[in-house]
Amino acid sequence: MLQTVSEALTLLGTLDQDVVAIAALSLRVSASAVLVAALVGIPLGALVALAEWPGRQVLVTLLNAAMGLPPVIIGLILYLMLSRSGPLGSLGLLFTPTAMIAAQAVLVTPLVAALARQTIADANASLGEQLRSLRLSLAQRVLVLIYDVRFSLVTIVLAAFGRAISEIGAVLVVGGNIAGHTRTMTTAISLETQKGDLALALAFGLVLMGLVVAVNATAAMLKSFALRAYG
Repeated sequence: MLQTVSEALTLLGTLDQDVVAIAALSLRVSASAVLVAALVGIPLGALVALAEWPGRQVLVTLLNAAMGLPPVIIGLILYLMLSRSGPLGSLGLLFTPTAMIAAQAVLVTPLVAALARQTIADANASLGEQLRSLRLSLAQRVLVLIYDVRFSLVTIVLAAFGRAISEIGAVLVVGGNIAGHTRTMTTAISLETQKGDLALALAFGLVLMGLVVAVNATAAMLKSFALRAYG
């Protein structure tokens, strides 16, 4: 075990090309997916929090339920859609980083939307009457409340990034774990462990753990800053 740890640290210390390339791909895929999730999920969550229409509670329930969707099911659905016989097969996206970005985006968008809805609904409970008295439109109220809770929303986005970059089921199904093309840290850990290359698997694991810890630390600092700023 000590030898495995030593070899893993050596791989990291020498900036092994495989580790760097796979880590870079993982970061690119997850960052792109979370950007899509934020652009879709935050406005959606705000609209669900503020707009009133029949069936709104059903949508809230669906958003909350979607946070628990098994990643492998998301991967299977996207696989069927992107396969040659599927409706999007002509795009040729299966087993590409784009398909992996789509899988992670579908996975974390409900998380962003549901948490953003709750955060903005709480802010609206204290500021809603004041904003309505100013006769602001729904779109204007959405923008004001998003700005008001911006630090909390950044924390939500960072949490979504942590969920995305540690995911394996969906990206494995639609990405195929192809060396030099669609292999991410999570899929590489699984493969290298099965092959018996524990040092390389541990090196990927240490990088992944470091990224997750860094994201969580950043989220904690932002939360602390928001509490100091808004009391």
